[in-house]
Amino acid sequence: MNEQELVKLSKRLSRVLRHRPETIGITLDSQGWVDVPDLLKALSRTGTRVTPEQLAEVVERNDKKRFALEDGRIRARQGHSLDVDLGLPETEPPPVLYHGTVRRHLDSIRAHGLLRGNRHHVHLSSDTATARTVGSRRGLPVVLTVHAGRMAADGAAFHVTDNGVWLTEYVPVAYLADATGTPLPPV
Repeated sequence: MNEQELVKLSKRLSRVLRHRPETIGITLDSQGWVDVPDLLKALSRTGTRVTPEQLAEVVERNDKKRFALEDGRIRARQGHSLDVDLGLPETEPPPVLYHGTVRRHLDSIRAHGLLRGNRHHVHLSSDTATARTVGSRRGLPVVLTVHAGRMAADGAAFHVTDNGVWLTEYVPVAYLADATGTPLPPV
């Protein structure tokens, strides 16, 4: 599978497994899993023919490791707008984590903090390079520092996926700083 085909299929899988399984006539279980044969049949019925080997290739080669493939089932690791329970235990975060965004969102972030939007969680990275990559998908990236250790000490819950994405429900402005550690100025 060439890179263009891989990206196209990865985007389709993300849409189906994170947001809209009904568009191809599948139902995810409570933890977001679907049986691979059911997914492949549904994709084929809707015009996307994928072999089990091609599906495994997309899972393996996806740059962000967005999908988990286990015991003949597949799911998205995070980023759902659907009601799923990923079964991730609460985990003590490192002292700081990072969030990649773009400049046009800074006023809203300074006013409201990091909101999860239509997803279950705010996504955070353990390194600035990953946060910069995430932010650059929508323009010139801005990397924010999240004082995760302080948040956890103050009662916030954190979870980490097996592909290293840190999740929390909300990051108040008081725990945010720019890339140098300077607190964000108010709006």
